[in-house]
Amino acid sequence: MSAIIVQALIDKTKDFSIEETFAFLAEEYKDKVVFSTSFGQEDQVITALIANSNTAITIFTLDTGRLFQETYDVFHKTLKKYKKHIEVYFPEATAVQNLLNAKGPNSFYESVENRKECCFIRKVEPLTKALKGNSVWITGLRAEQSENRHDLHLFEYDSKFEIIKFNPLLKWTLKDVEDYLEKNNVPQNALHKKGFVSIGCAPCTRAIAEGEDIRAGRWWWESSHKECGLHGK
Repeated sequence: MSAIIVQALIDKTKDFSIEETFAFLAEEYKDKVVFSTSFGQEDQVITALIANSNTAITIFTLDTGRLFQETYDVFHKTLKKYKKHIEVYFPEATAVQNLLNAKGPNSFYESVENRKECCFIRKVEPLTKALKGNSVWITGLRAEQSENRHDLHLFEYDSKFEIIKFNPLLKWTLKDVEDYLEKNNVPQNALHKKGFVSIGCAPCTRAIAEGEDIRAGRWWWESSHKECGLHGK
């Protein structure tokens, strides 16, 4: 059934702009369309599109408790510019407390398993709460971002979270994103000008050198697939 729904959405929206697709989804799934932002460049494009089109889509973010100050700065600027509420989800305090008591504050550096445990507590569990009861999840994923994301589709069913996922910027290049942000004066994270492309938690993100893969700055000490569990398969 999910495959049929996804194909129907692809067919119905194939000639729509992103804004028209947002409007269609908001009407088709009233009060059950959500967008998750981490205030990266792609997410800022989508936030601007949602806000400027005045579409009834809920925007939320995950505050892991270990974000850069620059991320909070762009969060604040985004609220001021677009006057659009952004719901915040936090990890369970007891789970974070237990993790730090058992393994200390930097256990994620010690193994992929430990890092994924931290990501699960700080990101996956709050995301599960945010998505619960909703029908469509809008993301800022782009195929160009990593090898893992090359086989994504514009619409797909996420069986892990049991929700339809819409990736409106899937075919956009980084230049497309940067051009839109510049042209529309969209608030951006100051770290982007310091070599940070993909920005997550402060202890797990570094700037990348010219020619490095876009995701090279995330969990740089690992040779894993560089996913935290939000979008990994």
